[in-house]
Amino acid sequence: MCTAFTVPFGVAKSSSVGGSAKSFALFMSEPEKGSAPPLAEETEGGVDPMEEEELDAATKLQLEKQRRADELRAQEVFMKKSTGKYKCNNCDWEYDQAKGDKNMIGGMIEPGTKFEDLPSNWRCPVCRASKDSFTEEVEEIPGFEVNQGYGFGTNSWTAGQKNLAIFGGLGVFFLLFLSGYAMS
Repeated sequence: MCTAFTVPFGVAKSSSVGGSAKSFALFMSEPEKGSAPPLAEETEGGVDPMEEEELDAATKLQLEKQRRADELRAQEVFMKKSTGKYKCNNCDWEYDQAKGDKNMIGGMIEPGTKFEDLPSNWRCPVCRASKDSFTEEVEEIPGFEVNQGYGFGTNSWTAGQKNLAIFGGLGVFFLLFLSGYAMS
């Protein structure tokens, strides 16, 4: 197996025998002497321990940076906020907890009824699909979940709320700026 830090088959390798370095090329039809290199899944970090001894300092530093980047990527967990709406997978009808289904013909569910509190035999008023065919609509809150408690409470805002605050603030500033000209 060829990784980003190993020499692939068909690329020239240098070998020092008795103090003199000679270069030779390996081709895909010529396997390396000895056993086949282990797969990345067979070793712990994806690098053979024998190859790790042969790595130079820059390569070891690059491998450590890659391991740290993978560790940070694993921590990228975004919060999800429920919208209180559930969409039918069959007909795209949307159940809103704030509205219920009273506005539909034959609807018996009062506004404010949570989806979990609906009777088990409740069906979609449009296509008659069961509760199991509904999926919850959620909004992703930008930013890491571990950082949501910091700041003035704006870290837990959705992207739409943040955009409204930023561009609304810019619009108010622009109007105040223009009203300064109107005063003269």
